[in-house]
Amino acid sequence: MNSDWAAQQLHTIRTLMERSALYRRALAPVMTLTGVLGLAAGVLGWTTHLGEPVAFVLFWGGTAAVTAVLVSLLIRRQAFKAAEPFWSPPMRRVAQAVALPALAAVVLSLYWCLGQPEPESVYELLLLWLLLYGLAVNAAGFFMRRGIRLFGGLMALVGLGLGGYFLRAGPPPAGAAAHLWMGALFGLPHLAYGIYLYFTENKSS
Repeated sequence: MNSDWAAQQLHTIRTLMERSALYRRALAPVMTLTGVLGLAAGVLGWTTHLGEPVAFVLFWGGTAAVTAVLVSLLIRRQAFKAAEPFWSPPMRRVAQAVALPALAAVVLSLYWCLGQPEPESVYELLLLWLLLYGLAVNAAGFFMRRGIRLFGGLMALVGLGLGGYFLRAGPPPAGAAAHLWMGALFGLPHLAYGIYLYFTENKSS
């Protein structure tokens, strides 16, 4: 191993851990925005009766893309106010951590759509997204305090637990109701975590 490269990596990791409190504070608006968008999309999908499996995937794929763009703009604004580069070492680390799970979610979703799925099977995809997202968040927060890693781990565990429950009791009713599950499983936890971060940061500042 090149000693200069190793020293550079250690310096980057030490800097990231020293500034983890700052990143945690910046996470509160990101989580709140993601939660609000997730809840709004869940209600919108339910009220517009998008019950077909492919429409479900396209709708939530579009929601994820819009959320990613808005969150990126929010982080860019935060970086601009702090006079820091947008594509900073933390951003690169986060992008590296989430890239593979995100790619897996896209590819598996495409395979799932090509298989002409039954409406009830949208819950299989929902649980897969939950598991991959939880693992990605857990990996992306390796340099921060344990809150974000616990959040990602809980998302993944909820996916596994619900999978076991659905195997035992059967999936919930198919159709537009699946959008409410998406809003509850993705939107509510993010909004709750964002509110928690706001309150805890006010106490510790």
